[in-house]
Amino acid sequence: MTAELKRSSEGQTLVLTLASPEHRNALGPAIYTEGIEALSRAENSSDIRSVVIVGEGDVFSAGGNLQRLQANRQQPANVQAESIEAFHNWIEAIRTFPKPVIAAVEGAAAGAGFSLALACDFIVAANNAVFVMAYSNIGLSPDGGASWSLARALPRQLVTELLMCGDNVTAQRLHDLGIVNRLTLPGTARSAALTLADRLNERAPNAIASIKTLINNSDHTTLVEQLARERDHFVRNLHHVNAGLGISAFLSKTPPRFE
Repeated sequence: MTAELKRSSEGQTLVLTLASPEHRNALGPAIYTEGIEALSRAENSSDIRSVVIVGEGDVFSAGGNLQRLQANRQQPANVQAESIEAFHNWIEAIRTFPKPVIAAVEGAAAGAGFSLALACDFIVAANNAVFVMAYSNIGLSPDGGASWSLARALPRQLVTELLMCGDNVTAQRLHDLGIVNRLTLPGTARSAALTLADRLNERAPNAIASIKTLINNSDHTTLVEQLARERDHFVRNLHHVNAGLGISAFLSKTPPRFE
């Protein structure tokens, strides 16, 4: 069977399932293309307020397909470069997608699978899940923004350890380091991620989109620039219908129903 990205809906949440059964949900060009298309459609759908990415079966993703990588060594360098560009386009699509994206991790998230999880806004993981930046174990360097994501979340020494040593890291350790948001019992990461998604779905979509944009922009702006962006987003959201609904609900001590 070929690798594919399955789509389903749970209420207002789009569920994207990595499905490459012969290679432990290894990633590939078809999945990247389908992932970008799925996010594009979800962005324009008022029925979808969040996305959960899961792996089929008892593993999230083993990362790159090593057989495909070995075959690409016999091809011109641009063949692999184009494949990585496609992966990176999906990573960028996740980062800039205006709605929350949650990775639900069971089993292993290795190499590009770990990079994919890091690109998401939240990581929910089974407490026996294992994460590994396996690149250096096979003589490769990371892709998928792993070095960027980790360097912004952890001290340099820890990032160096994860990327250079290529050791397995437990979900518990990553939770302690602030990388994993929620730990769950094995087999329940998907349901826990959907519960988190439901909570986010109840919040004002415009405010959630502003928060994600502000967080993304904070990586390359000065404080003065960020303060100006926060001002502009705040004023825009104050004059959105949802602020009226939210403030009125708070004052009347009733649950808000945002549009």
